[in-house]
Amino acid sequence: MTRRAAEEAFDVLVSPTETLGPTEFAFELPDGWQQGRGLFGGLIIGCLIRAMERVVADPERSLRSLTAELCGPTQPGPMTVKVEVLRAGNAVSTLAARVLQSGEVQAHAVGVFGKARSDTRQRVDLAPLALPDWRAVEAAALAPPVGPDFSKYFEFRPVSGLPYSGEAAPRTACFVKPLRPGTARDAAWVVACADTCWPGVLVIDEAPRPMATITFSLEFIAPMTGLDPEAPLFHRATTVSIRDGYAVELRELWGADGRLVALNQQTFVIIR
Repeated sequence: MTRRAAEEAFDVLVSPTETLGPTEFAFELPDGWQQGRGLFGGLIIGCLIRAMERVVADPERSLRSLTAELCGPTQPGPMTVKVEVLRAGNAVSTLAARVLQSGEVQAHAVGVFGKARSDTRQRVDLAPLALPDWRAVEAAALAPPVGPDFSKYFEFRPVSGLPYSGEAAPRTACFVKPLRPGTARDAAWVVACADTCWPGVLVIDEAPRPMATITFSLEFIAPMTGLDPEAPLFHRATTVSIRDGYAVELRELWGADGRLVALNQQTFVIIR
């Protein structure tokens, strides 16, 4: 088994270390990427995406939609991802993938991969953003003890909604990117950026509290083609519901040129 260091590029960390079969892959996850009791969810989901992409094996079928459940705290060390092709049609493939560690399912995802269609309509009805130049926004130090362990591998440039600031509205706005992304700007990279920023619940709180993502869905709206590979994505999020110890948050990811890249919805459990 190939050992992985925490400081390696993100696109290396989410790549299989070994192909165990046509639909089964081995991964080695490093220590240092923790988020609470387990590893950073964006890292785990990135591995699931990479495994499904290996099985699809068709560059014309890009990931259009992803849903995932983080069932348990995945630990550093070896894990296996098993992929199942639910259906492969003429233009759309639907796959399921699950993370297995110590004989238990720790995460599960369903990905829908589709070819581009001939429809020429191109429109987004979300209000466009007037983004500041990301270079003019000061980077914030959100590494431990302020943030979780994995945050030291990302660059955060907050625009509004800092954690533990006790603000009235549970909203965040921040430029974000991996510090060591590697060469790929792909679906796994977008998922990592979507999952990195703090939940809006922490904006209205005044002290840290443990939370965890239990469901994650992401719709890919526009490709990364043509974007500056050094530029971060702009993350804008609003927590729309807090009830019974669970919070639902809607997140948007925008390119530096103003294109809407992806929409993300997460459900968080507020542990205490």
